[in-house]
Amino acid sequence: MYENTFPSKRFQHTLAFLQKHISKDESILDLGVENPFSKILEEHGYVVENTKGEDLDIDFSAVMQSNAQVITAFEIFEHLLAPFNVLREIKANKLVASIPLKLWFSSAYKSKTDPWDRHYHEFEDWQFDWLLEKSGWEIQDRAKWTNPVKKIGIRPLLRSFTPRYYIVYATRKTD
Repeated sequence: MYENTFPSKRFQHTLAFLQKHISKDESILDLGVENPFSKILEEHGYVVENTKGEDLDIDFSAVMQSNAQVITAFEIFEHLLAPFNVLREIKANKLVASIPLKLWFSSAYKSKTDPWDRHYHEFEDWQFDWLLEKSGWEIQDRAKWTNPVKKIGIRPLLRSFTPRYYIVYATRKTD
């Protein structure tokens, strides 16, 4: 998954944001297969279960059958064709989700070797907010951060001050 890089800065920001809003006694269903970050959460005392690699555009059973109090989705929704559908089916009342932001100077990501590692969506923050609102969530907190790279050039320079990641803490709207 992380061929030559490990996203330490992203993981640090994500963990700090999660710790701000989610207690360690709340169970978590993390959308996406077990990964280095889900292991970091467990090392920090969280109880985490991951989905098993099912296509979340089609198969909502993991979120519908889960009794987890919190759903986390870290860089997942940009891979889905229709994230609205799975967001509507979540039973938990708390959601912590992050996405890579659309960068005007960079095209959508597509792995040349992994057909699952593609971005169908490259969200702007307002688009992600709207998606959450339309699917029944109310954003309680949000944060953004940059992702500088150690390269020379115009794009690397732009990445040093253009926010790349967006994270939200949302609760299920009550009617």
